[in-house]
Amino acid sequence: MIKSMTGYGRAREMRNKRDITVEVRSVNNRYLDCTVKMPRMYSFAEDAVKQCVQKAISRGKVDVFITVDASAADVAKVTVNRELAAQYAAALAELSEVCGTESKVTPEQLSRFPDVLTVTKEDEDLETVSADLCAVAEQALEAYNAMRAVEGRKLAEDIGNRLTYIENYTSQVEQRSPETVTEYRAKLTARMEEVLQCTTIDPQRILQEAAIYADKVAVDEETVRLRSHVAQLRTMLESNEPMGRKMDFLIQEVNRESNTIGSKCCDVAIAQVVVGLKAEVEKMREQVQNVE
Repeated sequence: MIKSMTGYGRAREMRNKRDITVEVRSVNNRYLDCTVKMPRMYSFAEDAVKQCVQKAISRGKVDVFITVDASAADVAKVTVNRELAAQYAAALAELSEVCGTESKVTPEQLSRFPDVLTVTKEDEDLETVSADLCAVAEQALEAYNAMRAVEGRKLAEDIGNRLTYIENYTSQVEQRSPETVTEYRAKLTARMEEVLQCTTIDPQRILQEAAIYADKVAVDEETVRLRSHVAQLRTMLESNEPMGRKMDFLIQEVNRESNTIGSKCCDVAIAQVVVGLKAEVEKMREQVQNVE
């Protein structure tokens, strides 16, 4: 079933002592435009997250928001600057000689000097972090796609109803079009009788004029194409593949056939049908703008 381009999904999970939250939201767009907003220190995983999005979404303006609480995963690493500590110890021993006292240098004393002890954060495994972020992102995308599928079912139902209206309007045109030729022939005969003021009219000439008129206002080709487009659109509504662009193209074709019918037929009844037909096409076009 088709999916909507608008949706929202959220997932949160603790992975490797990191509390990761991912939110995905999107609006309509002609192509896929993905923006990932995440803490700067995790920007190395941006491309990996975008690849996850590209696998799940074909088009739309997609925003991905990632927050990470890594306080539980932070591991401190303490290193000793042995050379600097030895220099401090030697300096203290020298001061003791100057003062004439016995030198008693302790580790506690040395640890208080600058840069003897250095506290750093252990290096993170970038591949593991990227995999964790993508795993949570995929969960958010699943929720996001589920929401889009629900909206897609509503879109498919509405578009299907409008296709039925278009079929009904097409049937009315097909039924009315031959009647206009018959009426035109009768009017032409009456007019010629009135002008010539006699009842002797060349029936061959009447048939010839009626044939020319019938050819001019014939909409058989247009109605056949209309029904073909409607059948294709119904098939697309059941597809699991993204069909938004193809449906948009076909609706343009439906609109073109509707305009052609309207320009060919001078009949008031058909003109009213065409107005209703074009109104349904326009409503359907608006709905298709939401289809992925």
